[in-house]
Amino acid sequence: MILEFDKMNDTILPNFYGGEKEVVAKMFLDKRHRIMFDTLAPGASIGFHKHENSDEVIYILEGEGKTVDGDREIRVKPGMGLYCEDDHCHSLVNDTDQDLKFFAVVTYY
Repeated sequence: MILEFDKMNDTILPNFYGGEKEVVAKMFLDKRHRIMFDTLAPGASIGFHKHENSDEVIYILEGEGKTVDGDREIRVKPGMGLYCEDDHCHSLVNDTDQDLKFFAVVTYY
């Protein structure tokens, strides 16, 4: 299957998991996966949340920001990947003045 993100409509996710502003997402969903190309504008964030019955992989494409992974805060930049396994917590914050763009895959089980 080919996913053409540039042809998908934007889905706006306001205050995603209690985060600031909104996530702009292009998404493919089926019963086991959420595959996304996402953008966090400057000052936007995905709130700290726990994965329950799911894993998530994030790959940073453009921009910089920070993640809170469990109890660690880590700077992220293009080329970095993040993995949040089931029963763990994380967030993603764009604390810069440029968009943070990333690819993410959530697998549910």
